[in-house]
Amino acid sequence: MLNNNQLLRFTTAGSVDDGKSTLIGRLLYDSKSIFQDQLEEIKKTSSRKGIQEVDLAMFTDGLRDEREQGITIDVAYRYFTTPKRKFIIADTPGHIQYTRNMVTGASTANVALILIDARRGVVEQTKRHAFIASLLQIPHILVCINKMDLVNYEEKFFNKIIEEFEEFSSKLLVKDIRFIPISALLGDNVVKRSINMNWYQGSPLLHMLETLHISSDINKVDARFPVQTALRPQNEKYRYYRGYAGKISSGVFRVNDEVKVLPSGLISKIKSIMLYDNQLVEAHAPMSVSIALEDDLDVSRGNMIVRLNNQPKIEKEIEVMLCWLNNENAKPKIKYSILHTTNIQKAIIKDVIYKIDINDLKRNYDDKVLKMNDICKVKIRTTQPLMIDTYRENRATGSIILIDDSTNETVAAGMIL
Repeated sequence: MLNNNQLLRFTTAGSVDDGKSTLIGRLLYDSKSIFQDQLEEIKKTSSRKGIQEVDLAMFTDGLRDEREQGITIDVAYRYFTTPKRKFIIADTPGHIQYTRNMVTGASTANVALILIDARRGVVEQTKRHAFIASLLQIPHILVCINKMDLVNYEEKFFNKIIEEFEEFSSKLLVKDIRFIPISALLGDNVVKRSINMNWYQGSPLLHMLETLHISSDINKVDARFPVQTALRPQNEKYRYYRGYAGKISSGVFRVNDEVKVLPSGLISKIKSIMLYDNQLVEAHAPMSVSIALEDDLDVSRGNMIVRLNNQPKIEKEIEVMLCWLNNENAKPKIKYSILHTTNIQKAIIKDVIYKIDINDLKRNYDDKVLKMNDICKVKIRTTQPLMIDTYRENRATGSIILIDDSTNETVAAGMIL
């Protein structure tokens, strides 16, 4: 039975003009998730551009430059809900120079929607986005083969693209890939089944998104609670309360559980778990709660509360699959700030082991210069130890970002191997 409060995050990706923004506009429009004033504004803008119908892409192309060029150059987030589920959409760019934005938009997604133009088939950007989705361990990929109306809804184009995509994706680690033939512009197989493609026996896109099983996507085994801050209200109601606030990254915590605080290794028991003013018996990921311990320990931001018999590794040297996001090349042997959960330390990129060619997934061991959009395996050394899991086991405690202290810009995102 589906929980109608369950939130599904999905990202869209594809080459330029594959119809990502139009598809999202169609989803919002046909599911009646657009406010009337928004609709009126888009109708006026469409009319000024000489477009007879409503330009659905404008519902997500929020930047003026995007509307003028008809492309997406930033990650546009949209929220909508149906009676069965809530959704957050990240509409990510198609241009090669904005591939880094896909990493940002897809990092928390349950599902990746990869659009392919039925006329062009699998292109370089399709492979790039599929590889990034695999790298980010997105559990479900829905391949939407768009613009079927421009190939007369013929099944042979659909089957040919499935064959091309599967040939490439067989090299990737993806659990669940599904294919849907659609026309985002005309609405075929987006919210309602298409009468033009009776040969397709699957569900329309929205039904698939509403019924996709995502409960098992969260790691419920490895209990990890990165501490964000210590709470000492010292008011009349909570005069002697000392709790530790944060978001549970994974697993389940219960009152009376024996836990360890890392990196100190001190042991205690959970005295209480609070959600606002409510006392809970247990809490699980991704809840934000306050945990109080029976012993008065020195616990601060960047520490992690875990179970005694299930602990992360504590390491100062880690191997990371890194995506370089900055316009400036990486600076060898220069200290960056590394952010891991709530823990901030200093770090250097000790070695670039290899870079990956997105087109054929071959490894280049000779090129050591990190440029924008490069994806590479690197060795990072930190000044203080981090409490880590591999990204494959735990997306929350297996990911890092690097920050350039001189500009305060996020320059890279990484997955711990």
